Amino acid sequence: MENYIVSARKYRPMTFDSVIGQQALTTTLKNAIKNGKLAHAYLFCGPRGVGKTTCARIFAKTINCLSPRPDGEACGECESCKAFNEQRSFNIHELDAASNNSVDDIRQLIEQVRIPPQIGKYKVFIIDEVHMLSTAAFNAFLKTLEEPPRHAIFILATTEKHKLLPTILSRCQIYDFNRMGVDDIVSHLENVAKQEGITYEPAALNEIAQKADGGMRDALSIFDQVASFCQGNITYEQTIKNLNVLDSNYYFRLTDYFLACGNGDPKAPKVDRAIVQENITNCLLTLNEILSKGFDGQHFINGLASHMRNLLVSKDPQTVQLIETSAEIRDKYAQQAQRCTPRFLFTAMRLCNDCDLQYKQSQNKRLLIELTLIEVAQAAEGEDVPGSGRSPKKNVLHPIFAKSPAISSTATATPKPAAPRQAPSIISPTNNVAPRSTRTISIRRTTATQATTVKEENAAVPVSTAPELPHEQTSIIIAWKEYIERLTRDEAALAQRMKAIEPKLMEDGSSFEVIANNNLVAEELLRKAPVIEQYINQRVKGAALKMKIRLRKVEDKKHSYTPQEAFRIMCKENDALLKLKEVLGLDIV
Repeated sequence: MENYIVSARKYRPMTFDSVIGQQALTTTLKNAIKNGKLAHAYLFCGPRGVGKTTCARIFAKTINCLSPRPDGEACGECESCKAFNEQRSFNIHELDAASNNSVDDIRQLIEQVRIPPQIGKYKVFIIDEVHMLSTAAFNAFLKTLEEPPRHAIFILATTEKHKLLPTILSRCQIYDFNRMGVDDIVSHLENVAKQEGITYEPAALNEIAQKADGGMRDALSIFDQVASFCQGNITYEQTIKNLNVLDSNYYFRLTDYFLACGNGDPKAPKVDRAIVQENITNCLLTLNEILSKGFDGQHFINGLASHMRNLLVSKDPQTVQLIETSAEIRDKYAQQAQRCTPRFLFTAMRLCNDCDLQYKQSQNKRLLIELTLIEVAQAAEGEDVPGSGRSPKKNVLHPIFAKSPAISSTATATPKPAAPRQAPSIISPTNNVAPRSTRTISIRRTTATQATTVKEENAAVPVSTAPELPHEQTSIIIAWKEYIERLTRDEAALAQRMKAIEPKLMEDGSSFEVIANNNLVAEELLRKAPVIEQYINQRVKGAALKMKIRLRKVEDKKHSYTPQEAFRIMCKENDALLKLKEVLGLDIV
């Protein structure tokens, strides 16, 4: 039996033209060789398995070719090329820096650099994984790398360029290798399959290319594995089974269930609740089928988010090229995307992203995914289920398995606040803070059965239906504190500042005053003034109060006095205290 050679080695490129996916770099190297403009040091960097070491070997072979071709390629027939092909050339030295990273290893390399080549013009030293060299080894290598002999050329290869010293980078010509495209990998795998006499399905090779994540070596290794499993007939079903890949048909099926609940357009006719309940049930059963096959929940939810993203880019012919998949799957995306509204796809992606962010912290991971699927289905119905991006808003979910009366809610409209008033000597019209974009915020309930969601252009106004308070100083303070408690988490800083402020009812009875410690607090209160006034007037019986903002002056600040100073001030107001001290013979300490 012949010795088996894996495809990654058997089909390793031997010329620049046979290198896949790096045309710009190979053309540059060929032109440099053809014009005789060779640098003394090169740095090849990029992801694993994209051809760095392969290009370094081809480069070393070509510059030592005794009769190079006009296009810059090696002839492959001269003694130097034959020695290279048979791996017996003394002009090429490879060093694995991962296992030879000491100063002594570099010193041995420097000793070899001094010896000129016997055949050809150059000795090429390829140092793979150069970032693994120790700092001392780098320092010992610097002088030789900067001024090597005329016959020496260094090619450094690394997957982590950021770990190299700047002094190394400045001495090299840097070539950045790209990740392989899916189409390039599939094309190369088709050629390998034809030469090996292996039949295949295009979708299967596409799945292998996506699994390789841009690395040709990984793709060829996976190809060998799948070909062995399939006995020379690579099918899509056998491929995803062998690679334990979640079939994309699951995501298409789930999306069909979502769309059966609606297309995400709130203006579209509502679907019968019985149909909605049936499709949500199918979603949960599909999830159970996926999890029972051993797939990770987070892997599933990330795949669903990617599926929604692919549907979104499929809606525009200009962005459909962003989907790295086969033409058959791309057509399925295009057909399903026509049934989805952008609103539904945006919401679904945000919900899946929120689920992914919370997955590791969740104690009941399956429940988290099931709730996400229900919310996506509600988004297809046209329901508003926004998430924050970090912690999704808690939404009221419709009952799934039992029919229930429709849920109705009435949002209390908030009158548009008047233009911000200018506070004396603290805020000018040019300093007014721009109002925030309109948003909807859910406010905690005042009682067990009362809750209101308010849309406010400047901020959320928590409208209260609790009993009104009497019109007095204490009532204003209570309403002020209640408003602080209803501020959202995003306004925590403002809440802390407002807790240090106590409103004071003015003598005219038509306004109350708050004293700000600095201009920043004053500007924030001025922006919030219409909202605060509205809330306090709703809570205080018969009130139509206006809020006045004043900067705290020096005399407003509380001073700390010694006991003696405090006693003297008290005696100025009441002479009897001094007489009492003298009669009793007291000392102030």
